[in-house]
Amino acid sequence: MKIYTKTGDKGTTALFGGTRVPKYHLRIESYGTVDELNSYIGLIRDQKIDEITKNSLNKIQSDLFTLGAMLATPPEKETLKSGKERLNIYKIDDASIEFLENEIDTMNTHLPQMTHFILPGGHQTVSFCHVARCVCRRAERLSVALNEGEEVNSNVLMYLNRLSDYLFVLARKLTQDLQAEEIKWIPEKY
Repeated sequence: MKIYTKTGDKGTTALFGGTRVPKYHLRIESYGTVDELNSYIGLIRDQKIDEITKNSLNKIQSDLFTLGAMLATPPEKETLKSGKERLNIYKIDDASIEFLENEIDTMNTHLPQMTHFILPGGHQTVSFCHVARCVCRRAERLSVALNEGEEVNSNVLMYLNRLSDYLFVLARKLTQDLQAEEIKWIPEKY
């Protein structure tokens, strides 16, 4: 497979199904941000963390590739004229979202109750989780904006919403695992 095609040299790119759009198109911004998120999750997975979490992150990265493919497919190109589905891959579904919810619930059972907002940081690995969470929220905002003009599968929006929650709880779990300090945000009084 050749890496460069030269078809994007004039500032356009092809969506799945062949439609060409400018590289700044909201659909491109959406799945491009998901790709950025996937890279940050890879950075978290490369840290000294437990194998169960690494395996969960590996699954999430795979799901994000799927989610990106779903975002790269405009609704009018989802099926062929014959009625056959064009994007013939596993899709983000209820089970994908339930996986994240189960992971969140499992991690939460071992964490102290939150009484304040928490400042990002405390350990480099924890900070990577918070950066990924922020990128995830941006991907979600872009996908919601895209959904205003073009239909986006509702599971994509739910998955991104749940994933940002997962990344927040993972940051708390890793804070505990790494024996780092969780710094509460206590607003200063004027």
